[in-house]
Amino acid sequence: MKKLALLIVFLATVSIRAQDAIGVTVSVTIENVLSDKGTIIAGLHTAETFMKAPGVANTTAQAKVGSTTLTFDSITPGTYAVMVIHDANDNKQMDMLNGMPQESYGNSGEMNLYGPPVFNSSKFEVTTENKEINIRF
Repeated sequence: MKKLALLIVFLATVSIRAQDAIGVTVSVTIENVLSDKGTIIAGLHTAETFMKAPGVANTTAQAKVGSTTLTFDSITPGTYAVMVIHDANDNKQMDMLNGMPQESYGNSGEMNLYGPPVFNSSKFEVTTENKEINIRF
């Protein structure tokens, strides 16, 4: 019985390590950050969470004039999109005035100039290789 318990623990450990090895890193460099104030907030989204809920992975970094790089670790292969905002006043939301964003924002892929971002224009594929994305505010 003791050998069976050790075998189960060993197999579970190997399985967890194998899953970690499958995940890749998605690095997102945000260019044209205009202020050191506040926080850069990024969410990695699937079609199901895009513009509806928090991302399947989320990360933040202190804002820094110029460019800032954020990373999402242990991401499984699939189709994703990234949404990013510069929360300059650290209130954890996108500030709007008359329906227009008052803080810098961006997303992977093509920006929609006449409305909110769309998943199909923002999506990219994550494979078994690490991925680098650039987003310009």
